[in-house]
Amino acid sequence: MFDKLQSLAERYDKLSEALCDPDVISDINKLRKFSKEQSDLQETVEVYREYQSQKKQLAEAKAMLEEKLDDEMRDMVKMEIDELSESVEELGERLKILLLPKDPNDDKNVIVEIRGAAGGDEAALFAGDLYKMYVRYAERRGWKTEVLEANYTDIGGYKEIIFTVIGKGAYSRLKYESGAHRVQRIPETESGGRIHTSTSTVVVLPEAEEVEVEIHDKDVRVDLFCSSGPGGQSVNTTQSAVRLTHVPTGIVVSCQDEKSQLKNKEKAMRVLRARVYDKIQQERDAELAQERKGKVGTGDRSERIRTYNFPQSRVTDHRIGLTLHKLDYILQGDLDEIIDSLVVEEQSSMLKEDQ
Repeated sequence: MFDKLQSLAERYDKLSEALCDPDVISDINKLRKFSKEQSDLQETVEVYREYQSQKKQLAEAKAMLEEKLDDEMRDMVKMEIDELSESVEELGERLKILLLPKDPNDDKNVIVEIRGAAGGDEAALFAGDLYKMYVRYAERRGWKTEVLEANYTDIGGYKEIIFTVIGKGAYSRLKYESGAHRVQRIPETESGGRIHTSTSTVVVLPEAEEVEVEIHDKDVRVDLFCSSGPGGQSVNTTQSAVRLTHVPTGIVVSCQDEKSQLKNKEKAMRVLRARVYDKIQQERDAELAQERKGKVGTGDRSERIRTYNFPQSRVTDHRIGLTLHKLDYILQGDLDEIIDSLVVEEQSSMLKEDQ
């Protein structure tokens, strides 16, 4: 482990030198590539150097105990040894986590797809609640959101809403949200006061760049149609809505949110590219494909990753058995406690596999 850390530290120093080289500074592609590589290494190298410094101080403190010291000084040195030993151990554990394989998509923007599933109108209303929750979470982290496509219902909520979250590390946090989300509450339309259970599904895809997924024009069938609003009501009489079909994979994406046909096509292409990229990744890794299928499922009430219970103000993430009695805060975008716990669980599993 420490040979690898030393190698990373040396690479970091070489990158620092390269970024001062006029030839690199004048080459925008090299500058971008080296800057990103250095940025990716920075935290690991800083923690490693702090670990080295603390370990050196610990060795020096232990050596002092071999000298003739009065009782007061000896107690102080022993206290310092205890503190340094604890710090070295913590830094060592942190280094193990930093050396775990990083998901190459972690820094990407994401495309989030939310659909009402089991539960009719109530599922669509809950899909709207989930959308607002993620928008508020993005705002807390300084990320931007943009709706790509929305299929509204007559009473509010969404049959489907697709939006992008733009911000460094968006995928690293939101990737854990893929799956079926279950809500238990009394609908406004329920006169008997009975609790209903409904489900909405969430799919989080890393947004792919054009260089990562090459989609040829000849492989995409473009259909144009008039956009419509809730209940099939016509929004305009021009064919501004766009449906893209990727013939090789059979993936279909529709977009009618914009009045401009060109803008709808651009948005639909972003979603199509993300879905094709996701399909390619699944085919490269059958194990990942099975995991994603297990997470998303069919949206049936029995297939869930999280339950939002309104009567008890309770949210339970079933993957890690975490229950929080702060439903209002979570729906306002306070998701970090849940996501942090999921991150720790994943890291712990990976550390166990490495042992």
